[in-house]
Amino acid sequence: MAFHHVAIATRDLDATHRFYTEAMGFELVKVEAGPAPEGGWARHLFYDTGGGECLAVWDVHDDPAFPPDFDPSISRGLGLPAWTNHLAFDAPDLAALDASQQRWLDHGHAVLRIDHGWCTSIYLDDPNGIAVEFCCTTRAFTDDDRREADNQRRTAQPTLHEPPIVEVIESGKPASMP
Repeated sequence: MAFHHVAIATRDLDATHRFYTEAMGFELVKVEAGPAPEGGWARHLFYDTGGGECLAVWDVHDDPAFPPDFDPSISRGLGLPAWTNHLAFDAPDLAALDASQQRWLDHGHAVLRIDHGWCTSIYLDDPNGIAVEFCCTTRAFTDDDRREADNQRRTAQPTLHEPPIVEVIESGKPASMP
């Protein structure tokens, strides 16, 4: 079952809108606005991410439940590293992943790229400090994969693998780092 939408909050609607429409290539398709339950008002913006699923952004005003200096980062606001909680969007093939990577570079963003062996991903942080990913599955899961996944889930100490090589791409020039 697909998501209908995932919602995040922002403190800078203009920067968030530019990022998700320009760098991510999503289309703003709907805005709902009304009073917030605790007071004040809120806008809920829906961006079509492709395939009918949406990313929604909360723009909250004068709501006493939202401190004026709240941290909109999903992870950082919880005291976790930025990569922990993140938004991963599907790239249907490596050509689409490469096109997304080039769009990010064209908009002045450095890109992290990782080949995980079964998928390849690119990463960056949005204006709210939320880690964003495009991910392309590069091989189908097998019954052996499923059995191994369940074994790793149940064991007290899962098998640890070497970290993947992270490729940092800036200004269109790739540079690998361990």
